[in-house]
Amino acid sequence: MPLHRPTPLLQSDGFGTPAQRVWLKLECLQPSGSFKARGIGHAAETHAARGARRLLSSSGGNAGIAVAYSGRQLGLPVRVVVPETTSERAKALMRRLGAEVSVHGRSWHEANEHLATLREEHDAFIHPFDDPLVWQGHATMIAEAATQGPRPGAVVLSVGGGGLMCGVLQGMHAAGWHDVPLVAVETRGAESLHAAVAVGRPVTLPAITSLATTLGARQVCDAAFEWTRRHEVHSLTVSDDDAVRACLAVADEQRLIVEPACGAAIAATVQRQAEPLRAAADVLVILCGGVSTTYEDLLAMAGPRPN
Repeated sequence: MPLHRPTPLLQSDGFGTPAQRVWLKLECLQPSGSFKARGIGHAAETHAARGARRLLSSSGGNAGIAVAYSGRQLGLPVRVVVPETTSERAKALMRRLGAEVSVHGRSWHEANEHLATLREEHDAFIHPFDDPLVWQGHATMIAEAATQGPRPGAVVLSVGGGGLMCGVLQGMHAAGWHDVPLVAVETRGAESLHAAVAVGRPVTLPAITSLATTLGARQVCDAAFEWTRRHEVHSLTVSDDDAVRACLAVADEQRLIVEPACGAAIAATVQRQAEPLRAAADVLVILCGGVSTTYEDLLAMAGPRPN
């Protein structure tokens, strides 16, 4: 039985217009609080069936929580290495789910390199984004969405390492949405896909300077970049402030708390920077979730709100 749950697809009155309907795929309602439950849950189940005795992962937050959740459901111990930027809340959630958590390095890349030295026989490494098993799991959200609402004129999602993007595009092609544009959104300071598209090859950012730390992969995975050569992908960036205020708008409209990494997709949808977002009658937005940020955190990031 899959470890993820089906999620609703809801029309958003607040983010649409009289000429455009915006549909939210509520991945924030997954058991782990983010879309990661789909891909990581699928990978964990697959490795467990192959005889894995422990699950390992490196994470800035949501992937580690999803691995911890998966391990608890499967009865397997979990070890997660996180960078120093991971919030205390995220680490506490992983530990509450039974994971052993250690901190190493200032970025996900450093945490991931350290994790490789800890791997033992019968361990299964669950990569947070660069793994075909993870993409296969993420693709199921599009299979669901295709049965829940209209065929969209554009799909919008946030990009970190590129795992969600790879899975969604895989699902779109399986659903026959080959000609539906994808709008891929990053916050400035974490725009590894945008930088790669600009120069025509994957590049490594010198550092992550965005407060959306769960978008904190300094280089997007090669598979995500290759998709930009095979599918119509519009790479956009938004400011941290736009992403945070979008999260507050989600809280106001849907009574749901999501992270700035998730809010980036909403911000781009509302701004309608890309032509597909101006032309589409129906826009599907992946509300990817995230549980490392509280409402109080969002208010502090945003500063005073207008009356």
